[in-house]
Amino acid sequence: MALRHWLLAVPSVLLVALLQAYFWVPTYDQQTAGNPKRLLKYIEASAADAKILNPILNADSVSSGITDYVFEGLLGADEDLRLRGRLATDWAITEEAYLIVRPDKRLPDGTPVSAVELKKRILDARDRSGLKGLLLAIDVLHPETRAETVALPQAEGQFSELAVRIEVPERLRFSLSRVDQDFFTRLEPLLGSRYLYGFPYERHVDAEEPGAADRLRAHMAELLPIAEHNPVILFHLRHGVRFHDGTEVTARDVKFTYDAIMNPKNLSPRVSDFEPIKSLEIPDPHSVKITYKRLHSPAINAWTMGILPQHLLREDALKAETENLSAAARAAFGMRENRFNRHPVGSGSFKFVEWRGDEFIHLERNDDYWEGRPEFEDYYLRIIPDPLTQEVEFRTGAVDYYGAMPHQVARYLKDDSYQSFSSLALSYSYIGYNLRKPLFADPRVRRALGMAIDVDEIIRYLLYGQGERTTGPFPKETPWYDPAVLPLPYDPAAASRLLEEAGWRKNVEGWLEKNGTVFEFNLITNSGNPARKNIMTIAQNAWKRIGIKCNTQYFEWAVFLEDFVDKGAFDAVVLGWTTPPLDPDLYQIFHSSQSGPKQLNFVAYNNPEADRLIIRIRQEYDPERQRALAHRLHRIIYEDQPYNFLYTPRVTRVLDKKIVIVERDAKDHERYVKIYPTKGGTISYYFNKWRKLAFTPEF
Repeated sequence: MALRHWLLAVPSVLLVALLQAYFWVPTYDQQTAGNPKRLLKYIEASAADAKILNPILNADSVSSGITDYVFEGLLGADEDLRLRGRLATDWAITEEAYLIVRPDKRLPDGTPVSAVELKKRILDARDRSGLKGLLLAIDVLHPETRAETVALPQAEGQFSELAVRIEVPERLRFSLSRVDQDFFTRLEPLLGSRYLYGFPYERHVDAEEPGAADRLRAHMAELLPIAEHNPVILFHLRHGVRFHDGTEVTARDVKFTYDAIMNPKNLSPRVSDFEPIKSLEIPDPHSVKITYKRLHSPAINAWTMGILPQHLLREDALKAETENLSAAARAAFGMRENRFNRHPVGSGSFKFVEWRGDEFIHLERNDDYWEGRPEFEDYYLRIIPDPLTQEVEFRTGAVDYYGAMPHQVARYLKDDSYQSFSSLALSYSYIGYNLRKPLFADPRVRRALGMAIDVDEIIRYLLYGQGERTTGPFPKETPWYDPAVLPLPYDPAAASRLLEEAGWRKNVEGWLEKNGTVFEFNLITNSGNPARKNIMTIAQNAWKRIGIKCNTQYFEWAVFLEDFVDKGAFDAVVLGWTTPPLDPDLYQIFHSSQSGPKQLNFVAYNNPEADRLIIRIRQEYDPERQRALAHRLHRIIYEDQPYNFLYTPRVTRVLDKKIVIVERDAKDHERYVKIYPTKGGTISYYFNKWRKLAFTPEF
């Protein structure tokens, strides 16, 4: 009997303990009532810790999120996803273009080419050749000799340096009011259609190393271009902006940041963003003139990255940390080993305070911030790997922000205790086909495969409705995405007709067959992603219904990349891309030149018109022209269907209703505004104006 009573009593005791614990856990209201300072702290949770708090060295989203608070860039994105000044008050983009004078050529009327004659004819034709307002001046540059060291590719990923002597002929320098990738096309009626062809590079470019001429030949046109575009950006910096230690931010810090990125010892992942720079000059302490080697419009977006303090990271400052190290350690010591990476000093709205690994990162507001001090005194990032624990901490008020999972969204939208924000992510999921395979060579086949899948069903059941159909490679919320392009319809019957047009017929077993070959392939994805695994199953079943035999497999991420994707050794994949909102450049993902091993066009998409548009987009500096070009590219890729574009997920962020935006008038009177997402979907654009109130406001 005693044992029976004991067994009955234990669950009751546990239930009482759990109820007591439930009522004991402090609610949001109780926490702020007992600790008013809690209102001045903003706390977020992250599943992973940061890795390195240096904006030119980090490559993970957690570290970047912290450095975005601590550091300031020259530029940033505004609420409409346009560039705005940050450390830079303004900027101007112009161009210097160069043309080699070729005495070996004749002009269309037979006149020998000379610098004087070319300059005269171009200036005379300025008003009638589309150059009015564009061409500001022409200068004649005398011949010169340059000595350079170039890095030439050898084996995969390896380069060798080669000393080169370049005899630069007489040239014309054109000062242009804006960047114009068609400038030399406009000059063609004056120069003749063949002026830019057949230049004798071997007479002007020579390798100092005997026998190296053959290796150099393929790079001569790059070393001495006949016609050269050099875009120029002139930034003017704000006066009086200071790093957190009180030192003023100047143009020297901008140049130091650029030099640190390009220093191979630092192994910065940002090198490709800054490689197009030809020179960076400092006209005065608050001006930076950046000249680029070639047309590359995405380059300006790189200047949203945080600027480093030269005085804390220059060579003498680094050496001061190496006094107690061995000679070998001192020789290897660089920016990656510097204590700055765990104790950063920037010029952003928050100062670094403390980082306890796998526990938290603590920042405090910068009262001297140039745009006005933030409302919150402290920012904490807590490391909470378990999503369930994150939600519990959020609901008890120990964390102020929660990213709801798709199956939780409906519950939070109905809960009046919180404010919820749902917006489209800057990403999309897709099924990609290896176009090296004859099976997928016909675009009708790829279109049919897409039409056989009910994507709305995927959104409804896998995402709990938290997603939207997408039709192309640009984020839906950006100007580059063309909303006039409609998704592929779900139409298995039409898909079967397309496959029949392409020569596929069902055999006696019900499988599609062509020339004795059954329509069979493998669809793969990475493990650890339940949505992609489920998409594979749904696609497999959909294709089976129209007679296609699909086998599915998933692999650990490293194996998936190294053994299949990087080598192009697959039939089809389920994957996704996250794409930046400021940049419509698709060169790495869809240009035909980028389909080699370990490159990102791993499906080997190849369309000459798409290639042409991709190049024009990355060389176009006018946003409206970029938009029109991007819409044309969107439609071409959609028609080709190298990917079946599936959906863009929705992201739902949840905050307590007591967090508001504080607006102040000229007399410092406050009014509270409900937090709202900007065009790109972010809710934290006005984070420095957020405040947590002791009451729930009525809006």
